[in-house]
Amino acid sequence: MSLWFTASAGAEHLKALWGLDGAEVGWLTTAVQLGFVAGTALAAVLNLADILPARRYFTVCVLLGAAVNYGLVGAPGYAAALVLRFLTGVFLAGVYPPAMKMIATWFRSARGLAVGTVVGALTIGKATPYLIRAAAGHRFDAVAAVTSGAAVVAGVLVAFGYRDGPYAFARRPFSWRLAGTVLHHRETRLAIGGYLGHMWELYAMWTWIPAFLAASFAVWETRQGTPLAAWTDDVIAFGAIAAGGLGCFWGGFMADRIGRGRLVNLAMAASGACSLLIGAVYGASPWIVAPIALVWGFFVVADSAQFSTLVTEVAPSHAVGTALTLQTSLGFLLTMATIQLVPRLVDSWGWAWAFPLLALGPVAGIAAIVRLDRSPTS
Repeated sequence: MSLWFTASAGAEHLKALWGLDGAEVGWLTTAVQLGFVAGTALAAVLNLADILPARRYFTVCVLLGAAVNYGLVGAPGYAAALVLRFLTGVFLAGVYPPAMKMIATWFRSARGLAVGTVVGALTIGKATPYLIRAAAGHRFDAVAAVTSGAAVVAGVLVAFGYRDGPYAFARRPFSWRLAGTVLHHRETRLAIGGYLGHMWELYAMWTWIPAFLAASFAVWETRQGTPLAAWTDDVIAFGAIAAGGLGCFWGGFMADRIGRGRLVNLAMAASGACSLLIGAVYGASPWIVAPIALVWGFFVVADSAQFSTLVTEVAPSHAVGTALTLQTSLGFLLTMATIQLVPRLVDSWGWAWAFPLLALGPVAGIAAIVRLDRSPTS
């Protein structure tokens, strides 16, 4: 999953190379979201996650994703880069949803912790490009090479090391009606509704927190006349996203003990509060801004795996793969709105007011999960 934010980590290089503005830089990530939505929508309609062997599906997609990701290094222009980013998202649609189903076949009583650990690993993978950028002195070719190489390693590991576990889900032949079956199932709809509230906030935070930190620290440096180390914003940006890896592990551990509904609502309440708070400390000391960013990063994705686990538990058994694929497709479709919204809010009102609107997502998500917990068949 380090492929996801490769272009975002190289935004400064690509912006200077092609003379991009803030909205165009945002599209380098939005194109991945759009490709992921297209890929998951196609997979949901064709039932790919329920009819194809997961190991082969995952391996082929991740290797193709690595190839188009590295293609960014030689991209002739911005339009070509958008196409490559779109294809990266299409191929990652065969990585993320199948991975959650694959791990779920190995666990029953501790499924929340298991899926949480996998999503935590995905979260750290998405943060990795920023750490590579800091270590490589902002060299974009190094970022693209290392992230693509990591994806190839993942493909090889799954191809030769993975087998389905003892709790494999039921399989049945292709059906055009399977996606409709998922959408007509009330409990699955509510679980997806909670996930949509979570996704309203998540990717906008992940995409723009590095830019927020860089701008905030620049304001502080100007006020204090004291320069920070050049790598400060990259390392803290990595930490803010990677903290979600610990958050996912904690979320899985707690969800199996206090219940998934209570856990996701607790995480959404905490992350929503951080989205309201961080704008208020814009330009303050890094010792104030960084901890809030790290806490936000911890909670903003701590519930992500649990929404997927909820779907594996409440969706019809023969449609779990399609339900997960449809859930992620709708969620990532929504993320495109907030990824593009944040830079427009920055242009109009400044960074101090760019993030509070993201708190609307957790409010809506909590409402959906409260209804799910009250469902007699949940």
